[in-house]
Amino acid sequence: MPSSFSDDGGPVSELVRFFRHGKVAVLTGAGCSTESGIPDYRGPTTGRMPRQPIQHAAFLRNALVRRRYWARSFWGWPKFAAARPNAAHAALATLERRGWLSGLITQNVDGLHHQAGSHRVVELHGALSRVVCLSCQSEMARSDLQVELAALNADLAGEAELAPDGDAEVSASWLERFQSPVCGCGGDLMPAVVFFGGHVPPSVLSEAWGVLEQAEALLVVGSSLAVFSGYRFVKRAAEQGKPVAILNRGETRGDALAALRIEGSAGPVLSALARRLDRA
Repeated sequence: MPSSFSDDGGPVSELVRFFRHGKVAVLTGAGCSTESGIPDYRGPTTGRMPRQPIQHAAFLRNALVRRRYWARSFWGWPKFAAARPNAAHAALATLERRGWLSGLITQNVDGLHHQAGSHRVVELHGALSRVVCLSCQSEMARSDLQVELAALNADLAGEAELAPDGDAEVSASWLERFQSPVCGCGGDLMPAVVFFGGHVPPSVLSEAWGVLEQAEALLVVGSSLAVFSGYRFVKRAAEQGKPVAILNRGETRGDALAALRIEGSAGPVLSALARRLDRA
């Protein structure tokens, strides 16, 4: 697929026609943020995960899993926090501002839609920018926790590879020496996100359903729809007779339900779409 699209190209023209249905709800996945330097869980060709993601239940019950996560997060956080919105985020913010969207539902935890200027954003899986105590439920900024982690582990140094959920790969010997953070109450800390296998809070899910209910169509951007938390919106839209369009690199679980399927990267396609609709 080409890295750029003509404003008058086939895929863009098809999306322009798709937007004639009325207000569009947008569901975004990791593929929307890869152009910001945040990797996807699944490759575009195999659809398989190159590494095992954190499991929600394991994090809650296993101290070693929590320690491993925070050790990786300590190294992965600076690069993750430095990520900035890309052309896809900017285009979606523009489309919302011009009244084309009912809102955004995102599976991402990077906060880049907010940074780009989008307002109605439902973060299905939470946000890595916040940390919550599992005992007293108090919250703190992840950036503040980074300062505490640096003080606790001032004698450790090294490099690591960033992962999609903001953590990184570290050596076993490094992990053994790592000191995990705790709340002032002594409780264990957890990022304010839903890991794999966890459940989206009912209030968040209700807000997401509202975005879809107020739309006449659904556009999926950069998601394989492999997990049900995202696929359910495609399924509901199809059941309600609302057309579904999917923009993604690689096959998705929802392809059979899509009225329009575009293979490509989000940034070039959505940027061209925003320009075309601006002229409409």
